[in-house]
Amino acid sequence: MTDKKAILVIGAGDATGGAIARRFAREGYIACVTRRTADKLEPLVKQITADGGQAHGFGSDARKEEEMVALVERIERDIAPIEVAVFNIGANVRFGITETTARVYYKVWEMACFGGFLMGREAAKVMLPRGRGTIIFTGATASLRGREGFAAFAGAKHALRALAQSMARELWPKGIHVAHPVIDGAIDTEFIRSNFPERYAMKDQQGILSPDSIAEAYWQIHRQPRDAWTHETELRPWMESW
Repeated sequence: MTDKKAILVIGAGDATGGAIARRFAREGYIACVTRRTADKLEPLVKQITADGGQAHGFGSDARKEEEMVALVERIERDIAPIEVAVFNIGANVRFGITETTARVYYKVWEMACFGGFLMGREAAKVMLPRGRGTIIFTGATASLRGREGFAAFAGAKHALRALAQSMARELWPKGIHVAHPVIDGAIDTEFIRSNFPERYAMKDQQGILSPDSIAEAYWQIHRQPRDAWTHETELRPWMESW
């Protein structure tokens, strides 16, 4: 019987997703990370390997059912059982309601919600026979409330939250921990640095979220004993108004 275990991170970008993969890899998990383009994962895979971990990068479209099914099957067959699955696709766009086209709304829903459903379903299929596993869906401020200009994003994130709640109620009694951390605040990314320099300047005062701190919270969620599981928790820096 193998003692290998894998973490699947859908949407392993240069910030939060990559930090989650690195954190679990330090604990011996084989990091299976995805983006639309596999080449963009090469630096992350090399970093994890250089740090003594194991990682595999996959180019896949989380919106495509056949690709998600094949991805999970391949990891289970060729790499290791998936112990943890994290859905971390953002899809944050801002349009006024009259400028929000049907194509934009549908694409955001596909990326931020439908892809989560596909990952969650396929992860549940392989975890249920083992009676254990953790499925985490990354939430956002828009998961809890809508704002002007975010009709598409808020709609998708609200739907992802409902998916996570439904899955938790169904899967918790069967040993699968489903969680929905809400990331409420600016994250230390190139996007924030370039577009919101005043907010980014608060980094030294811990006024924006560090991807490594988010990753640590995800690790702690996974480690929780079954008699004290968290479903939803909010992560925000001290300066964030809420």
